[in-house]
Amino acid sequence: MRGLTLFLLQLLPLLAHARFLAPVGELEGGLTVVDPAPVKKCATGTDNWGNCLEADRKRTTIRASASDTDDVSAEFLAGLKSANGGGLLVLEAGKTYVLGKKLDLTFLRDVYVRVDGEIKFTDDIPYWQANHFYYDFQKSITFWVWGGSDIKIFGRGTINGNGQAWYDGFAGREILDKENTYLRPILFMTDNATNIEISGLRFLNSPCWSTFLVRTKNVAFDRCRFDSHSSNENRPKNTDGFDSWNVDGLRVTNTEVDVGDDCFSPKPNTTNIHVENLWCNNTHGVSMGSIGQYPGTLDYISNAYIKNVTLLNGQTGARLKAWAGKDVGYGYIRNVTYEDIHVVNTDYPLVLDQCYFSVKPAECAKYPSRVNISDVRFINITGTSSGKRKNKIAELLCSPGATCSGIELRNINITSPNAKGKEVIVCDNVKGGVGLPCVSSAEAVTLQSGKGKGN
Repeated sequence: MRGLTLFLLQLLPLLAHARFLAPVGELEGGLTVVDPAPVKKCATGTDNWGNCLEADRKRTTIRASASDTDDVSAEFLAGLKSANGGGLLVLEAGKTYVLGKKLDLTFLRDVYVRVDGEIKFTDDIPYWQANHFYYDFQKSITFWVWGGSDIKIFGRGTINGNGQAWYDGFAGREILDKENTYLRPILFMTDNATNIEISGLRFLNSPCWSTFLVRTKNVAFDRCRFDSHSSNENRPKNTDGFDSWNVDGLRVTNTEVDVGDDCFSPKPNTTNIHVENLWCNNTHGVSMGSIGQYPGTLDYISNAYIKNVTLLNGQTGARLKAWAGKDVGYGYIRNVTYEDIHVVNTDYPLVLDQCYFSVKPAECAKYPSRVNISDVRFINITGTSSGKRKNKIAELLCSPGATCSGIELRNINITSPNAKGKEVIVCDNVKGGVGLPCVSSAEAVTLQSGKGKGN
């Protein structure tokens, strides 16, 4: 008995040491887990949520796809489950990970995902149109949904929507057509997420919106790149950079967007927005809305600060848009600042549209918008229009009967190559003036004919 006791006493130090050895193992399905064996928890520090940094996390890798038909959806899901709760999933550089099954990723808690390779979705249109996550708002569908808390997705890799087949299939259709049944997946989506950060990634060729953020609190994108381009005449449609719905705390910084539709466009019930150092080419601008689309529904956008944005070769620059018509909702856009905005070759540099979506003046007068817009500032806006609107550089078209007040324009210096006479700011139904000389739409027509004089 004494000999056994001595043996156990000698074994205890070895067992204590073994506790800190890094277990390395390749599990079924190409899943590899490596524990960094820290001397203490979070040895290199903590992130902004109080969780361990990358170096102190258990590292998980999965096998890459051998071809464009080699679906690793199951392995990807297993990898995230392994990394969940304090770990790190790594998708390695130079490798492609093909995803061909819808994925519910709303279980996440304290997880890092390093994407240095490429995540590529299949373009199996029949599968995705039958298997997806559906949201009523504008009949949205998505490949996957991310949710949970304390999620960081980062790296130098790409999330590829493989959109060309979708661009071809959607040719001649419109997303807001009530009869449209050709639904296209959103490339990246969150739902019921708190604290999620995405940085350094490229989002390529989304079939529809590039991102849709739903019921999410504190979401941030930094140093990302968004590109959607067609290889033929069937151009991408509705490939917005950013869309949101019921979000509190949306931050976009140091990001480039070239997608052919809205660069940044928060949708209903988005608050506390900060956008800074954003570059947009070939887009429909940085918009607030649209909101007020659905009958009997309260929509709002509030507390938005948009600073240092460059908008090139686009349809619109800084824009606010609210629905009007017979069957629409109600709400407000409040406390929005656009500051230090530079536009180049932009059709409509500054727009306030309270008669959205393409509602004719007579109908807008009969069924005005029920979305009130107030406390909106355009400060230090410079550059050039495309000349498409001749000498119009700003069009603030408020719906008769709706509140449209506290609109301020300050230090506006936009020139038009096709202006006959002085560039003009157009204001209809704006209460209280805008701080600069302004003419009505009717007066602007006269000025464009060269028969009148600007104020």
